[in-house]
Amino acid sequence: MKPEVSIAIIPNQDQFLLQLRDNIPNIAYPGHWGLFGGHIEADESPEIAVVRELQEEISFSPAEVEKFGIYEDDRAIRHVFIAQLNVGIEDLILLEGWDLGLFTRSQIEKGERFSDRANQIRPLGAIHQRILLDFIKKNG
Repeated sequence: MKPEVSIAIIPNQDQFLLQLRDNIPNIAYPGHWGLFGGHIEADESPEIAVVRELQEEISFSPAEVEKFGIYEDDRAIRHVFIAQLNVGIEDLILLEGWDLGLFTRSQIEKGERFSDRANQIRPLGAIHQRILLDFIKKNG
């Protein structure tokens, strides 16, 4: 059975907040930029899971989350939500991951971005890029 995860598209005006995942070989997309989120626990809904994950990863409690879609591949079933960033990026506390940052549309299209903490350009995970490009196409 494939793992189910809940992840969040976090728009901030014309940019998107992403996490640089830890560079640990045994995780999905190590050292890649990706959407915040994680595994759904046995006793929770995808909506509850995404809110819990955002709190655990960046101390962020969105005012609301809106379902965007489901993306399934050979690795996982991803429940994707939209959670508007209603605080300043400086108010977030990175508790999981290597870095966080705002991506522009052109950085998403290019599929990479410089990380201050890693001090290097790091790639955007392919599935995360696809989800963001789908969101941009749908929402302009």
